[in-house]
Amino acid sequence: MDKLSHFNHNGEAHMVNVGSKDITHRTAISTGRIDMLDSTLEHILKGDNKKGDVLGVARIAGIMGAKRTADLVPLCHPLALTKVEIDLETQTNPPSVICTATVETRGQTGVEMEALSAVQITLLTIYDMCKAVDKGMRIEGVRLLEKRGGKSGTWNAE
Repeated sequence: MDKLSHFNHNGEAHMVNVGSKDITHRTAISTGRIDMLDSTLEHILKGDNKKGDVLGVARIAGIMGAKRTADLVPLCHPLALTKVEIDLETQTNPPSVICTATVETRGQTGVEMEALSAVQITLLTIYDMCKAVDKGMRIEGVRLLEKRGGKSGTWNAE
């Protein structure tokens, strides 16, 4: 249990004390995609979805998701985020939307969970807005790509 920071010496879950950590600039970048039918992607690109601008609404939802991470993940610290950027890219083979979220703060703990939450909420919103025409969409490959800042420095996915 020593390596799992969210458990105390008795094995009980607790919120990590970050009070003595230095305030540093911290960044996390995460990604994921939602695969769909060709026709679903066509609806998104044409902008004729009955619920409105799929990518615009999803981008706003992702930003909101990053800001609300501490409300969803029990042991996350509430953070004052300084940047949340959601990049959405469509591709035709396979038909999908790829989401990349970049989250930044100046604080005592990292923003990896906020970046991962942003991607998940963005992709879930795309699912919600398109499920009437494609219930078989799949959210795939959600993962952390990079984190910078803090005592452990920079980490990059292989």
